[in-house]
Amino acid sequence: MLYLLAEWMSFEGLFNLVRYQTFRAGATLMTALLIGLIIGPRFIDLLRVRQGKGQPIREDGPQTHLAKRGTPTMGGLMILVSLSLSLLIWMDLSNPFVWACVAVTLGFGFIGFLDDYDKVSKASHKGVSGRVRLLMEFVVAGIAAWIIVGQINTFLYIPFFSGRGIELGYAYYIFAALVMVGAGNAVNLTDGLDGLATMPVIIAAGTFAIISYLAGRADYSEYLGIPHVPGAGELAIFCAAIMGAGLAFLWFNAPPAAVFMGDTGSLALGGALGAIAVASHHEIVLAVVGGLFVFEALSVIIQVVWFKRTGKRVFRMAPIHHHFEQLGWSESKVVIRFWIVAIVLALIGLSTLKLR
Repeated sequence: MLYLLAEWMSFEGLFNLVRYQTFRAGATLMTALLIGLIIGPRFIDLLRVRQGKGQPIREDGPQTHLAKRGTPTMGGLMILVSLSLSLLIWMDLSNPFVWACVAVTLGFGFIGFLDDYDKVSKASHKGVSGRVRLLMEFVVAGIAAWIIVGQINTFLYIPFFSGRGIELGYAYYIFAALVMVGAGNAVNLTDGLDGLATMPVIIAAGTFAIISYLAGRADYSEYLGIPHVPGAGELAIFCAAIMGAGLAFLWFNAPPAAVFMGDTGSLALGGALGAIAVASHHEIVLAVVGGLFVFEALSVIIQVVWFKRTGKRVFRMAPIHHHFEQLGWSESKVVIRFWIVAIVLALIGLSTLKLR
């Protein structure tokens, strides 16, 4: 909104600052953070009153989690509100990448909300059927992929190789949708401990703020040998909104959590990262930067497949963060060590920009 106003004013005076994506990214982060901190307390009180017993806690999970009964969920709504308002203020709303990412974020958030609502209303951890959820996710991701691919080519670029890519043609639409759905569900599986998913999402968003900004600049992308995507620089502002909204939520989600993110937030944020990775043509790099999420998802897949085949478990409990809890690690130790892993993976992901 401010960008369109500044453009109408020909970027004169102070409005000239709004021209720069770096300024708007910083302003968006602070705006989302401020909005989240302001609405947080009342939002949490409202959720607590409406939900009563809060998110159902699984009896077969770690016994330490039983003390969290009564904690409200759907805190992802707070993230979506602060993120959306900050974007409306600072983004260039004429950019199609913006609308594609917003569609995935809000669409996946709505699907997660339905799942959370079903769990709370029925006092069950089952929620919406997995098949129904996946179907809805692929519909949303398919629409976003159609919007994004209309602005970019259908090459899958390989990290560490300058200008090397594989032409996927129409298969790229399916691949793009898979990236978004996979990212959404991987973050969703990671969200099992206080603050565990939030900080790695913030770290990944910060990494992709840099990547998307560089990809949007013809001079930087040529120098680094990465694909140039005109208009992708606006996604740096989208990433900044995720960071600001995530930091505000983490203020209330820090152990012991006053509110849980729920599928409303985790699906939305994961899907957003997937959409940003597709739009910036760094899909494989997302698997590196978000390696923690990939590892969490793989631990569940491995556990399920192996148990069905042999009747035995590979891990004491899946996702993998529960395995470490069962080994005797405290919740805070698991969370902090996973954050460290996320930082290391983000640095490795950034290194792919230069090593080409």
